[in-house]
Amino acid sequence: MSARSIASPHVVNIHDFRPLARRRLPRAVFDYLDGGADGEMTLRENCRAFDDITFRPRCAVAFTDCALRTTVLGTEISFPAMLAPVGYSRLMHPLGEVAAAAAAGKAGTGYILSTISGHSIEDVRAASQGPVFYQLYLMGGRAAAEAAIDRARKVACTGLVVTIDTPVAGLRERDFRNGIKELMGTSPFAKIPFLPQVLSRPGWLIGFLRDGGVPKLANVVVPGQGPMEMGDVAAALAASAVTWADLRWIRELWGGPIVVKGVLTAEDAKRAVDEGAAAVSVSNHGGRQLDSVRPSIRALPEVVAAVNGQIEVWMDGGVRRGSDIVKALCLGARAVLCGRAYAYALSAAGEAGVTRAIQILRADVERTIRLLGCSSVAELDRSYVEVPADWGAN
Repeated sequence: MSARSIASPHVVNIHDFRPLARRRLPRAVFDYLDGGADGEMTLRENCRAFDDITFRPRCAVAFTDCALRTTVLGTEISFPAMLAPVGYSRLMHPLGEVAAAAAAGKAGTGYILSTISGHSIEDVRAASQGPVFYQLYLMGGRAAAEAAIDRARKVACTGLVVTIDTPVAGLRERDFRNGIKELMGTSPFAKIPFLPQVLSRPGWLIGFLRDGGVPKLANVVVPGQGPMEMGDVAAALAASAVTWADLRWIRELWGGPIVVKGVLTAEDAKRAVDEGAAAVSVSNHGGRQLDSVRPSIRALPEVVAAVNGQIEVWMDGGVRRGSDIVKALCLGARAVLCGRAYAYALSAAGEAGVTRAIQILRADVERTIRLLGCSSVAELDRSYVEVPADWGAN
């Protein structure tokens, strides 16, 4: 897909990328990106909950400049949104994580590389002019994790993002029906029932085959075995739950700032502060883990109150518009992470798609705060929004 085909007026908002991604990807890959756990209630509520927040603008206010820049962990970014870790990105597009990191860097913002990546830390870091974080699972055991942490340090990753909400993989029912496990596995016979959906997407298939087929996990190198197979992810996650005790040795080994991702309660937020985290990300894993938990934006006020300014608070989940980003900032987030918002674009058009998605979100943020009568993202606070009464800090 060309850059022209995703430019305005063809793609004017993030939602426009979704049908383009669906058209290009095999059903199994699209549903892996698009789906959530169990009945997908949290997946739906992550987006819908933003509708419960309304704005309180200040009118008849004139200003020339609109300051969007902010800092995360002391590093400046061009606007208060970064690209969240998205696993299996190389299945969505051959350049996957490299393309996303390159687009983020050119836009002056950050990218978080998933452990479940088909491209190496070194290649992803080299592709970006901006900050790159590494998101850590303990897959493959401590030795594999320690090696990845060492590699992240050597290429000067900005921080380590430790995800704590995945003791096992959530039950993503679409994946079972559509055969993502079989298609990524090694048995040719198991693939046969699911081949028609792949053959119906020749553009994707040609790129996939040219790229060498299902990639291994370049950053999970098990001693004596080499890079882990992508098909082994679910079993590896079940054997690698992160505990608070693990966070201590990770912090000592890493020596730099750590973000704890997957926090939804005051209790976990306070524990993260006690364990020396530099930031927490309020997240329910995009509705892909435990279903029926609160949407991230609704959990945000409780976490902000709990940390009480001691560390930064980030948020991800359901962000599709710049106005969603602004609402999160008004409720106390320092920055917002966008996952599906750029993954649809990556799937549709590679780096050009991600670039366009970032442009849309950045323009949305600037237009929204200008319409609010606010000259800077730093000035946003709860006075600019009206929130349901039962969204208290708990």
